[in-house]
Amino acid sequence: MISRVSDFFNRILSVFSTFSFTDFLDIVMVAFVIYICIRIIRETRAIQLAKGLIYLAVIYGVVNLLNMEASSFIFKSIFSNILIIVVVLFGPEIRHILEQVGHGATTKSLKTIIHPGIAVELAEISDAVDAICKACSNMSDKKIGALICFENETLLGDVISTGTVLEAKASRELIENVFFPKSPLHDGAMVIRSGTVYAAGCILPLTKKTVSSALGTRHRSAIGLSEQSDAIIVVVSEETGAISVARGGVLDRDISAGDLRDILITEFVTTGSSSDDKIVTKIVRRMKK
Repeated sequence: MISRVSDFFNRILSVFSTFSFTDFLDIVMVAFVIYICIRIIRETRAIQLAKGLIYLAVIYGVVNLLNMEASSFIFKSIFSNILIIVVVLFGPEIRHILEQVGHGATTKSLKTIIHPGIAVELAEISDAVDAICKACSNMSDKKIGALICFENETLLGDVISTGTVLEAKASRELIENVFFPKSPLHDGAMVIRSGTVYAAGCILPLTKKTVSSALGTRHRSAIGLSEQSDAIIVVVSEETGAISVARGGVLDRDISAGDLRDILITEFVTTGSSSDDKIVTKIVRRMKK
């Protein structure tokens, strides 16, 4: 046993004895390339595919450790063609990465390694929720259609890219103006990120499952996005003025403005945990963005 431990440390020492500055640069370069790739695809659905591949790799490692021959053969067949699989799955993202690098995205990423505004004031998010609930209540009374997406842990870069970026402070007046009939952005969805109106006029994916014929395009879009992400989507019906909320592929119909506020406050401001834990969660969420 002692000899094995000694062998292990001797191998580590031999590695460090041959470690040069070039090796250090090599490691830094690989880490930087991986960081840039993650940085660019993190707001797309490709990040979910990347997570799936990582899970497969972990399972493959476990299968090898347990000497499961049949399973090892299957996974070996998959990973022997991993380059082809990556190109097929991530074709659009690879092209996007090259375009971003060509436009200087590398320099931009270097500047944003340390985010200048990590601290997120929960009071601002609470104010934004209040403004949105008041706007939804007013639009409900006037039967003005609205579709508002609250970004959660899953970033909505794909959705935001289809609309117009606003990055404005959330207010009742702004939200009602965006969804006012004949407004240029009223037909699309609004995306709320970290308590701000980040984008409007966005296009959402429609659900593929069969839903009630009484539900229009806004409701189908809300369900569709909630199936593909952990976002919370609020819908105000143009026909009835009813307020609905889509979460996890399920639509809660005809809720009050007070119930809407409770849902949003519970999700984005309080979770039953300590305020310090919630602040840490918000800081981590902001760093991801």
